[in-house]
Amino acid sequence: MRRVCFLLKVRQDRIDEYRARHGAVWPEMREALSATGWHNYSLFLRDDGLLVGYLETDDFEAAKAGMEATEVNARWQAEMAPFFESLDGSRPDEAMTPLTEVFHLG
Repeated sequence: MRRVCFLLKVRQDRIDEYRARHGAVWPEMREALSATGWHNYSLFLRDDGLLVGYLETDDFEAAKAGMEATEVNARWQAEMAPFFESLDGSRPDEAMTPLTEVFHLG
């Protein structure tokens, strides 16, 4: 199982709404994530908007491709895109660049 961590930046003026939206993630979105191999998926949000994402998956590229093929992901990404800084025209899920793991205490 591969551990994946990524960073994004939530716009300061949208942090409260971003938190609220993630308190009520659509059931079909949760189901799609699980079905496409996203395990132990967590998002952590700092008060300044720094978002840290973490998940475990057998194959990150396959998990991303599986989600990209779903209709629910297209709707979710379209709704979430305005919440983020510096996407440069990308969807939030396209901007999730994994960090390099340098240490793990297993």
